[in-house]
Amino acid sequence: MTHFSILRLAPLQRRRGAALVVVLILLLLMTLLGLASLRGTLLEERMGANALDRSLGFQAAEAALRQAETVVLGFPVFPAAGCVAGLCAAPAGGALDRWTNPAFNGWVNAALVPGAAVVQPQFFIESLGNGPNTPGCDEASDPDPQCFSPRYRISARSVAANRGQIILQSNFAP
Repeated sequence: MTHFSILRLAPLQRRRGAALVVVLILLLLMTLLGLASLRGTLLEERMGANALDRSLGFQAAEAALRQAETVVLGFPVFPAAGCVAGLCAAPAGGALDRWTNPAFNGWVNAALVPGAAVVQPQFFIESLGNGPNTPGCDEASDPDPQCFSPRYRISARSVAANRGQIILQSNFAP
């Protein structure tokens, strides 16, 4: 026997299909790797879209809040009870908060935010009565008339179809 006959590989009949199996396994691994990276990319795409939706919703709700503040600066007349055109009387004790009550229909549409036409901002204003302007001024035996000024609670929200809802609130004293 020669030296080369020891290194001789198996006959051709035994080697058929071995390369095919190796290639198919590598192809399967590459496919799984591609699917995993595609899944991660899709998740990042959804996260980015949700962040954009939240940002647009927040901007729309904040714009409605600022619009309601300008309404309050005009010192509107509030109803004695209930709500009329987004102006609401002081909340009754023990009643469900208006902004959490799904049956409440006193929301008023605010101006649309440019570039966010799918988000409809809304607001309503509650009169909270008069409150002291400086700490302790109401404790004097004869308080100064300038001690008190009206207080308002402004609730604003942005609602988009099949999207989240953003609600902002501020206590406002003109």
